[in-house]
Amino acid sequence: MMPAAAAAEAIPVEVRQSESGWQLLRGGEPFFIRGAGGDGPLGELAAAGANSIRTWGGDAGALLDDAHALGMTVTVGIWLGHERHGFDYSDNAQVAAQLEQARETVLKYKDHPALLMWGVGNEAEGFGNADNPAVWKAINDVAAMVKELDPHHPTMTVTAFVHGERIDFLHNKSPAIDIHGVNAYGGAQAVPQFLRDGGASKPFVLTEFGPLGPWEMPKTDWGAPYEQTSTAKADFYRESYEKSIEAAPGMALGAYAFLWGDKVEATETWFGMLLADGSQTGAVDAMTEIWSGSPPKDLAPTVEPIEIAGPAQLEPGQLVDVSTALGDPEGGDLRVRWTLRADSGDYLTGGDYRPPMPDIDGAIVEGRADGARVRMPDDPGAYRLFVYAWDQGGKAATANVPLLVKGEVRPPMPFPVYTDSFDNMPWVPSGFMGNTDALSLDGANAENPAMGDASIKIRYAGRYGWAGIAWQHPPNNWGDQDGGFNVEGATALEFLMRGAEGGETVSFGVGLTGKGKDFPDSSKTEIKDVVLTDQWQRYVVPLQGKDLSSIKTGFFISITGDRKPVTLYLDTIRFISGD
Repeated sequence: MMPAAAAAEAIPVEVRQSESGWQLLRGGEPFFIRGAGGDGPLGELAAAGANSIRTWGGDAGALLDDAHALGMTVTVGIWLGHERHGFDYSDNAQVAAQLEQARETVLKYKDHPALLMWGVGNEAEGFGNADNPAVWKAINDVAAMVKELDPHHPTMTVTAFVHGERIDFLHNKSPAIDIHGVNAYGGAQAVPQFLRDGGASKPFVLTEFGPLGPWEMPKTDWGAPYEQTSTAKADFYRESYEKSIEAAPGMALGAYAFLWGDKVEATETWFGMLLADGSQTGAVDAMTEIWSGSPPKDLAPTVEPIEIAGPAQLEPGQLVDVSTALGDPEGGDLRVRWTLRADSGDYLTGGDYRPPMPDIDGAIVEGRADGARVRMPDDPGAYRLFVYAWDQGGKAATANVPLLVKGEVRPPMPFPVYTDSFDNMPWVPSGFMGNTDALSLDGANAENPAMGDASIKIRYAGRYGWAGIAWQHPPNNWGDQDGGFNVEGATALEFLMRGAEGGETVSFGVGLTGKGKDFPDSSKTEIKDVVLTDQWQRYVVPLQGKDLSSIKTGFFISITGDRKPVTLYLDTIRFISGD
């Protein structure tokens, strides 16, 4: 049976300006965006009073159908490449391929009745001054193509706040963009005034807002940011909305809260309005009242910040007592769970995927509703203590506090870069380079692994040129962020590799960012132009005598085109000591 949406017609949407300001009209009727972004349960989002959801890119067909069935709309994202990911806006071939991919997306979804508007890129301008004319030309060219193919839905591009040259380029030099989407967290309340002061001539949508970001919070002496409790976050969602959207009638067309679902970004709980088990936090309560006009009958538990009885820097194996205050607004009983995890150290990932950190078994000696006793691990390093509480209806609250076990942090050997999957690995394969549109990566390929259950499959579909991938810490770190790992004691990096057919040419190494960067790799080593066989072989990057105190790029590999698609396999990448 064909979905109901297949037989329906597109509903035209327009941005109209009047004496009272800007307004969004859908099917000729006023439409104000009450939405969120994320992949959490859509039915629950609709039940909370939301009328829209946004995507950042990818396949939106099923979401459009589900949204239409619920009477909701979708801002469909068209992903545009980021320079920090290696996309080169001076490369005409890359830009042309991106335009063609955007064209395919528009043709695929333009007639769907749930489509509200097109999100042409998300923070594609980067995090600096956003002053690269080539980036803005590409954004406007995509938007112009979108408007030519689909004149019935507005175009919006989304920027990382509104500083630098963003207002000038978007409002004055990008005529094909109808709406300014703004991602803002701690600065959300200042967005309308920044736009007014900057001479904005177009309406805006707050496309991401939520808690204070890791970059906006106070930090410990060792650089770990404190995280707001779920109760404080709920208050901040409400305040941000009231002082940005409600304070800007005629300018604001609505907002998308971040994040409808859960996600590991800085921590397991930082941005998610839901927990990993699907439990709703106080942020959902706050937005439900904004979206629907009434708070839910069952409110989430409340939690106070965790207090440490003594210093936060502790000896290996030391016991530490902590306290908090949990409460249920309806006066019911709470189920409480405490857990200790290693702190990832990846606080500024730009939204890129990070795996969850595992619980440390045996760390919680005693856990109660008003506090806990914790035994710190023997291994030096940064940790984070979490408390979770659930009421009888399944609503949740959470808080955490950073802790540090004193001592020199040096990884044991062998120290893995890859073992069976990308989950819980120190470096992330985030640094795509060269002809990235022709490159694909599968970290859980179960076809004939050399060891364990899986290997990495890399395919380069370009006939010529090259493409590559760098394993980075933190993700997408091209030397502009602190991070990396101390792997002193390693004498080499070893791994297993084979080609699909034999004869494939690759280069690989450790360390990629040089001294011209703010945070370079402490050393760089590359092995060039290695020709593969179709059998698993062991390869070694010698590291004796190298400064391995801060390796941001744990491994990189590049593939050269061979007049046809090239496929290769990697397995068990690790630093070793000895032969």
